Amino acid sequence: MKKIKIKKKNFLKKIFIKLCRILGYEIIDQNNFEIPTLNKNATENISIAGKKSISIPLGEIRIKRKVKTLNIYFRSCSNVKLWKQNKERVFEAEKDEYSLRSLNSILKSIDYFKKEFNEINVKLLIVDDNSDEKFIQKMNNLIIKFNINFEIIKLIIDDSSDQKLDSNFESLKKCFSHAKKNANDLIYFVEDDYLHDKICILEMIGAYERIATQLNNEILLCPSDYPYLYANCNPTYIILGNKRHWRTTEQSLGTFLISKINLNKYWENLMQFASGKDDPAELGLHKIYEIENCFSPIPSLTIHCANINSIYGISPNIDWKKIWDENE
Repeated sequence: MKKIKIKKKNFLKKIFIKLCRILGYEIIDQNNFEIPTLNKNATENISIAGKKSISIPLGEIRIKRKVKTLNIYFRSCSNVKLWKQNKERVFEAEKDEYSLRSLNSILKSIDYFKKEFNEINVKLLIVDDNSDEKFIQKMNNLIIKFNINFEIIKLIIDDSSDQKLDSNFESLKKCFSHAKKNANDLIYFVEDDYLHDKICILEMIGAYERIATQLNNEILLCPSDYPYLYANCNPTYIILGNKRHWRTTEQSLGTFLISKINLNKYWENLMQFASGKDDPAELGLHKIYEIENCFSPIPSLTIHCANINSIYGISPNIDWKKIWDENE
């Protein structure tokens, strides 16, 4: 059999690649999808945090809304099944199992994100609602396996208050208040029954920079593609993110990403949500979506482990069992 000799890159090609890098251009070999200016394949994440969002074949968008920091507030509670419900969750496991698997999925997603966007500071803050020390230690042992900046905050409820809240809303209020004092840029509030795809954090930050730049405005993101979105044939706008399509939505639960700018701007709406007085409880949050754009991904980046028949539960067209097993 005749051997086929593979030609080496010639001198002129090397010079051309270096020149493209200097000028900030990217080139792609459409034969094998290699991008020599980035030393990556087109199937990988090819965007550069804070600089440009690249989509083939649409090209690049120069980022004007650069993300600087990300604070993740994970609300944990190991002993409550479903708030105000008696239904079993999908997979029918104990509550602490959902919390630990959800936490593990977030940790893996942060770790994956840091390998790509390592110049963005990420901090994980766990606000725990009355879990026992054994569970707290399990969370701590899980986190220290990763090189992640974290803090565990135990929720302390003031029993002397005349206006006592359900602990679910107390923990939510604690997250909002802590973020108002300590966060600097993007804030991700997440409940402990959401399983994350490993690309979730990377995609949310990449999509935030791209979409906020295109709209020239702050936005909100909900990482779940809820079933309710397909219950009615409501019109929606579809926009391209980093590796997902994103659609506009006017509703979400308590898991969402918001900027510090919008947190301050809509503080009263968030406090209305944290009061727990409305029906639905998220009414104050939804009022923000009437003014600001909120987007959710297609397909979903997270799975909400609610009852399988819930319209706010598991997302369509996702291998739920695979993600559940991967985070054991």
